[in-house]
Parts: sequence; structure tokens; C-alpha cells
Amino acid sequence: MRWLDPGEGGPAVEVLDQTLLPQHRRSVVCRDIPTLAEAIRSLRVRGAPALGVTGAYGVALGALVDGDAQGAAATLSAQRPTAVNLGWGCRQVLAAGPGPAVMLAAARRLDADNTAACQAMGRHGAALLGDHAKVLTHCNTGTLACQGIGSAFGVVRTAFEAGNLGHLWVDETRPLLQGARLTAYEASVLDIPHSLIVDGAAGALFAAGRVDAVLVGADRIAANGDTANKVGTATLAVLAHHHDVAFYVVAPTSTIDPAAADGAAIDIEYRDAEEVRTAVGIAVLAPATTPVWNPAFDVTPAALITAIVTERGVVRPPFQTGLATAAAAG
Repeated sequence: MRWLDPGEGGPAVEVLDQTLLPQHRRSVVCRDIPTLAEAIRSLRVRGAPALGVTGAYGVALGALVDGDAQGAAATLSAQRPTAVNLGWGCRQVLAAGPGPAVMLAAARRLDADNTAACQAMGRHGAALLGDHAKVLTHCNTGTLACQGIGSAFGVVRTAFEAGNLGHLWVDETRPLLQGARLTAYEASVLDIPHSLIVDGAAGALFAAGRVDAVLVGADRIAANGDTANKVGTATLAVLAHHHDVAFYVVAPTSTIDPAAADGAAIDIEYRDAEEVRTAVGIAVLAPATTPVWNPAFDVTPAALITAIVTERGVVRPPFQTGLATAAAAG
């Protein structure tokens, strides 16, 4: 995702359409807020930190194109209720105003800060891993999701570049296969040694002793450390706890929501049934009349999390004080 200046055909926000990867690389140029809102809602752009940057540029776009930054912020924030970074990015730019130029400058700073945060999370997280660790990850937390090197995937990448990664296990991440389509794609581009597994194989992988640590991202972290992430994350946390394997959440402090006391206060997004009845909208997996329950996220209790890695350092249990300090430092 990047901002297009007038000389590049802007003002506009250009997003790589992640729904087409890995088969096709195609960008969508969003010149107005409805187009950008659709790109967010349809997951053409996704990932909590990337959504924060997208929201920031979106508010600047609204100010420049429609003269309505407040309306842009309200529209964009409503598209993905669980991902706290989206609304946070919008608010950061609104607070920097008034004036489109001021807002655009604020969005650019937020973008740069996010890239630096990813680098810092990579360093802090890689220091937690043992020698040549075998790591399991879920969903997609790399450049596609974060703009920078990534959150959880950024840790993997940092360890790999230091010669200290044993192997990366990639969950396919049903129903939209962000692990298979996106994380495996990013790992392939970087030549990171990896293997793809179906979600249901995770238990067998743990039982075989082939996982040294689990690294996941987050879409919202409550004040007590309860963490909302892509559905299926909580299952991995239970498995990791049972097998005495470290379970790390990697996310920038913008993902911490002090207003949510615990996981029960997190608004979970529910998505269309067709995402489950089909495989990425192509192959039919179930009869069209089959009822579906399709939460996009689940909540991992803080008690199952070994540590939370932020750009400001590693927070360990009990999380309440450490998370509040990290969030306030921004």
C-alpha cells in the first residue's frame, strides 16, 4: 500500500490486491473513500498495522478529495470492527489537523514510524528464540499485513537473516487461506525454509516435537493481555500450553486497546458464509444451503500467552501494568 502524489496520478491510495495473490499481482488505485472502504472490507488490503497506515492515508485522502476528513475516518473505521489499528490510524491523522497538508504529513510520519516499529519488533522477538528454532505461525503477518518487515513474520525474517532460524511452519489459515496464499508466498520470495500444513495438522506437529515456538500477530490486545487474532489462534495457544511450547504475540503498541478491559469487550467481526462454503470463492466445499458460523477472529486468554512483543520491548505476565506502560509511552 502506498500514497500516490498528484505527479503519480494521485491524490490516491494504491493497494496491492491481496485477494488475487499468489496467482496475480494487481493493484487497485483508490481515488475516493468508497473505493478505499471497499478495498478494506473485501480484504484487498488487510493486516492490523497495514490497516492503521491505510486509515491514516485515507483520512488525508478524504480531506484532499472531499474536504471531509471526519466523514472519511468514520466510514473507514467501520469497515473492520476488530482491528483496532484502523480507527487508531484515522484518529492520529485527525488529531494532527486541520488542513490536508498537515494531515498528509501526519500520515507519512505514521507510515515511517510503523516501518521502524516492525524492525524493532523483529529484533526483540528474535532474541527470544533458541538456536535454529522451529517456528509455527498463523495467518499472515509479513510485509503484506504490516507495511514494514512484519510483526510475527518480521521476527521470523530477522532470525532467518541472522542465520538462526531452523524452520518455519505455516498454517494454511482457513477459510481465506492467508497462510497458504500470503505467508508461504512471502517466505518463498525471501527463500526462508518453510513448510505449509493444514490447520488440522497442528496438533500432530506439536505431538511430534517439531515446534519450538509459536509466533502470531494481533488485531486487538485488551488491557489484561487477552488477544484477538485470526480465528484458529486460540487453538494453537491451547496446544502450545499443553506441549509446553512458548506462545508469543507480536504486535505494535497501536494494537493495545486500554479501553477493552479483557477479551469479552472485544467486538468480533463475523464474515460471509460463502467464505466457508467455498475455497477462496472458487471450489465448492459445501451445499449452498449449509448454515455457517464464520467468526473472523477468536480471543486467546492472557493466561496462555508467554509474552507480548512490541516495538518498545517484551511484556511478560502479568500483562496489565506492562501493556499500560508500553501504550502510554507512545
